[in-house]
Amino acid sequence: MYGLTVRWSLAQAAPEVAQQLRDYVCDTSLQRFTGMPGLCFKTWRMVPGDSFEGSYVWETASARDEFLASFRAVAADAPGTQLIGSGPESYELFEVVAVAEGGAGFRAGPGPGQ
Repeated sequence: MYGLTVRWSLAQAAPEVAQQLRDYVCDTSLQRFTGMPGLCFKTWRMVPGDSFEGSYVWETASARDEFLASFRAVAADAPGTQLIGSGPESYELFEVVAVAEGGAGFRAGPGPGQ
């Protein structure tokens, strides 16, 4: 499996942006990525006041690379960019060595704040 992380800085974002990002992810983005061809899973991670990121795991390197190319073309207008007020600060490509499912099982859907 092949990963991609796209990270935005929240250092200059208004405090209310954290909740706006939670609402956008749970109300819109979650549905967009659920069942997406080639995508194994996506997580959204936030450290309020510090960073917001989307972390994607793709079945193939080509699926990841195609998504990255298409995202870079629209990153300036992406909803996260619009809410935060600045574009992604980094893109990281990585290899997924392994994934373990714990005893609690894998759960898709909104996190604890929703």
